[in-house]
Amino acid sequence: MTGYCRLSPEALQQKLVEAERLLKNCALCPRKCGVDRTAGETGYCGVLDRPSAASWGPHFGEEKPLVGRFGSGTIFFSRCNLGCVFCQNWTISHASEGVQISADRLARVMLDLQDEGCHNINLVTPTHQMPMILRSLIMAKDRGLNLPIVYNCGGYESLEALAILEGIVDVYMPDFKYGNSRTAATYSDAEGYTEHAKAALKEMHRQVGDLVLDERGLAVKGLLVRHLILPENLAGTEDVVRFIAKEISLNTYMNLMDQYHPCYRAHEYPPLDRRLTRKEYKTAI
Repeated sequence: MTGYCRLSPEALQQKLVEAERLLKNCALCPRKCGVDRTAGETGYCGVLDRPSAASWGPHFGEEKPLVGRFGSGTIFFSRCNLGCVFCQNWTISHASEGVQISADRLARVMLDLQDEGCHNINLVTPTHQMPMILRSLIMAKDRGLNLPIVYNCGGYESLEALAILEGIVDVYMPDFKYGNSRTAATYSDAEGYTEHAKAALKEMHRQVGDLVLDERGLAVKGLLVRHLILPENLAGTEDVVRFIAKEISLNTYMNLMDQYHPCYRAHEYPPLDRRLTRKEYKTAI
């Protein structure tokens, strides 16, 4: 049984109250913009207090333990709490591609993905929309949703928000983008990124532990970390991997991704204006 299905309606409602409280003086991520998103104010992410999504459907390009035979039930949420100059989904994260939908509509999307046979609900870039997602998840659970929840985030997370998600998220799948916060400030407009990501990964692992697969090889619970290798080791891969090995777990499921290609404004920031060399990838591995 998935985590949120074990929680009582009262416990889920209390978590929703706590999450929505964070919207009134927004502290959903380390930026702590402090705006009242329930009163028409927006902070860095530019999103109010209703869900906003760009697309959804079965996804077969995710990690194997998520995809299985019928795909990962992926929902791409609009906007982001990071400002990556090389974002490969920049039309969604920066250009606001997507539509505002109701909580009920988002709940129906989750149920539709379950009906299509997807193995999980994969929330892509959920950090800045967590309370709205939680409201819809509770509605969907009351109507029969029982798939594992994958929290597919950028790693720039608030410990206060993560505490609310304990017992709800089954699989945390954060990016760990940078081993150095100065680099993160330059390329993702994220002050203190590395320190916040380290604290977030520790909390995620405390909640769900190492990745657990069922008899079909599908992820049912645990931590799965993504790290995008960048040209000239701008991502600080060695520092990232050392931290995970020493302070998280040697059994951490980690995807060292080699698919970097210049997108959005990457051409303005050499060497991000080129793809990886084979040597750079081999060095990272």
